[in-house]
Amino acid sequence: MVKIRLSRTGVRRKPFYRIVVIDEKQKGQGVALENIGYWQPAKDLLKIDKEKVKEWVAKGAKLTAAVSELLKSNNK
Repeated sequence: MVKIRLSRTGVRRKPFYRIVVIDEKQKGQGVALENIGYWQPAKDLLKIDKEKVKEWVAKGAKLTAAVSELLKSNNK
């Protein structure tokens, strides 16, 4: 199954998350099928390509809880 989830990068105490489409069988830092955005909580930066999210969901990808909350907060 394909999931849209967060992949952590950055250094200690300065997290940076990529929003990636990845096979759920991949490990935490596995090779992503596609990068569709990023989130930097320290600077409150969030960029998501909503069209690509819609495309992947139409193909059967599932959103994780964290990504779905980010999408909801971005719509406000």
